[in-house]
Amino acid sequence: MRLPTSPRHLLLLVGLASLSTGGAAYWLEAVRPYETTDNAYLKAHLILLSSKETGYVKEVLLQDNQRVKKGDVLAVIDDHEFKARVAEASAEVAATAARITALESEKRTQAARVREEDANIASASADHERSLRDLKRLDRLAEAGAASAQSLDTAETYCKQAKALLDKNHSARDQAEIRLIALDATIAEKRAQLQQAEARLELAQIDLENTRILAPIDGTVGNRSVQIGQLLQPGSVLAYLIPADGVFVEANFKETQIEHMRVGQAASIVVDAYPAAPLEAVIDSLAPASGSEFSILPPENATGNFTKIVRRVSAKLSFAAGADLSLLKPGLSVQVRIKVR
Repeated sequence: MRLPTSPRHLLLLVGLASLSTGGAAYWLEAVRPYETTDNAYLKAHLILLSSKETGYVKEVLLQDNQRVKKGDVLAVIDDHEFKARVAEASAEVAATAARITALESEKRTQAARVREEDANIASASADHERSLRDLKRLDRLAEAGAASAQSLDTAETYCKQAKALLDKNHSARDQAEIRLIALDATIAEKRAQLQQAEARLELAQIDLENTRILAPIDGTVGNRSVQIGQLLQPGSVLAYLIPADGVFVEANFKETQIEHMRVGQAASIVVDAYPAAPLEAVIDSLAPASGSEFSILPPENATGNFTKIVRRVSAKLSFAAGADLSLLKPGLSVQVRIKVR
């Protein structure tokens, strides 16, 4: 068969060849190196603003969609009972501390009494030793007939009295020592009670501080539900706080698209709401499992009626440093294009 050789046919063949070559080049340079998806959304780690205490709301200082700074007061719970608990705990701390001071003063007095009894023992011991020497001396004189029996009896009586006084002083000293030890134990107990009272005071102060609900970070308030006069319980939700920064992209790719995806690869993000302002991002991380594995009712594939469904794997993309994220809102749809080769 003879091929057409007219200039028109040749130009057509050349054009088709050029088109094929250009299409192949476009596929190799613009399509093949990229993976794309429109199953992607802006996300942020939303913060639940909630109460830690039980009480009625006295003030509400936040408005819908209000921008707040970290530490701003958002709502206040009626704090009369909390202040009373702080005052009660403070009084308990003061009373226990005063009792410890009194016991320490008594301890010093008791220690002086112990020293006094030591001195009495020393004096009585000296008297007893002297009476023993006098008794021995009179006993020898009586044997030689140089001392009367009455003098000997008097010396024996005095010796017994000195011994009794010494024993009495020892007993008094033992009692003073026991009392001193008891005071040490009582002081230790009161100091432990003081620590407990101080802990209760600290807890009461923390509870009082918690009546002022503060913004934990910079952000924007959304879905406010708190009202003045509302009875709050621990965990009651007042509103949501959307962080001022920290917006990221959650992109869901088919399992057939993730073969060459790696952390750190560059991506281009087009937000549907602002298509004229594409943003640069990188892959921050890949989910450890497909989305179906995290569902409440994972699919059961071990059945007789099996239909293969392509799974999707989530990728977290972080925006490049310096990107203007002021207009981005969690939940907006985006289109993602990742360079994988």
